[in-house]
Amino acid sequence: MSLRGAYAFPIAAVLLWGGNAVVTKASAGVIGAAEIAFWRWLIAALVLLPFALPTLKAQWAEVRESVGRQAVLGLLGSALFPTLMYLAAAHTSAINMGVIQALMPIMALGLAMVLFRQTFSPVVWIGALVSLLGVAVVVTQGNPARLIAQGINPGDAFMLAATACFALYSTLVRKWRNALPQVTCLLLQATSASIVLAVPFALSHRTGVNAANLPIVLYAAVLASIAAPLLWMGGIVRIGPARAANFFNGLPVVAAALAVLFLGERVTLAMLPGALLVIGGVMLAERYAARAVA
Repeated sequence: MSLRGAYAFPIAAVLLWGGNAVVTKASAGVIGAAEIAFWRWLIAALVLLPFALPTLKAQWAEVRESVGRQAVLGLLGSALFPTLMYLAAAHTSAINMGVIQALMPIMALGLAMVLFRQTFSPVVWIGALVSLLGVAVVVTQGNPARLIAQGINPGDAFMLAATACFALYSTLVRKWRNALPQVTCLLLQATSASIVLAVPFALSHRTGVNAANLPIVLYAAVLASIAAPLLWMGGIVRIGPARAANFFNGLPVVAAALAVLFLGERVTLAMLPGALLVIGGVMLAERYAARAVA
């Protein structure tokens, strides 16, 4: 496959994840957070099962050894991350969600210091501060001083918590690498998430899956939960993690464009410099972090 063809994998993944920010925002008011999170991962597990079944039989010893770690990953990446995103959607815009989610690589670098005892150039932390300033500009509509006077919007706080969960998930995926196929790992994570989410699903008010929310549930279950992760992993294999990370930095732009196109959200003047600060800070940090790892 040509390099140009290999780039299609991370680009497609980012497009699907950007679309998921829009779909998540659209879910507010038509289906509950616990409800869509439960159906999302139950459907994903059922879709993945036939593809993972041969590995479950052939490598059962490895599967059994990995179940505990995959359950933790499922709790972080498949249960907490999307549920917090759905809660955020009721209080903030899809554009804000996309910008905040772009902080994930920065958070992952911080966790790498703790889990892998890595040290980074001061430039990495300058990049992190620039990105945080960019998020502050976006969420306060150009007036970061409002954070002191009014505090952070609940939706943006939920999204920050969701991004932290996904950063920890991504860091542990690296730390707990195993020889199992990605499809099998996704199945184990989706199954554990379904079990965990069954409790809030049973205790919460349920709208039920209907014609209005079925496309949203299916997008989240199939495209955002299965297709996007597999495309992303395929991109990493073909072009490497450093190059793939550069495509993830385009997530705020994709989410904003889709939110304007499909949800009618407005891009304010404050959002533009804020988004540029986030993307620029992340790219700066990743560049110097990659040198440190090398």
